[in-house]
Amino acid sequence: VQLQACGGGLVQAGGSLRLSCAASGLTFSVYNMGWFRQAPGKEREFVARISSVTYYADSVKGRFTISRDNAKNTVYLQMNSLKPEDTAVYYCAAQRAGTSTYRYWGQGTLVTVSS
Repeated sequence: VQLQACGGGLVQAGGSLRLSCAASGLTFSVYNMGWFRQAPGKEREFVARISSVTYYADSVKGRFTISRDNAKNTVYLQMNSLKPEDTAVYYCAAQRAGTSTYRYWGQGTLVTVSS
């Protein structure tokens, strides 16, 4: 199983980025997909999840949108109104439906938001 995240980069505060995560080696449609992030010196934190519904951390609600394309085995994270505190390495992860553990993780993509 591979999860390949991309789309990170440097953006000014108030800007937008779209992250993508392409999955292979698993039956994508039976997995919930999540995005997490880890800022320098901080613990990894939940950002968003998509199953049949979507869930967001309070810190990104209204600014970030998670979506998926099962035909392309890809999950997306549209990030708008970015803030410097959104700077982190963003990871995608796969959680088999009905379980509590994210079993597969991508390698991460760095998002840097300048003030």
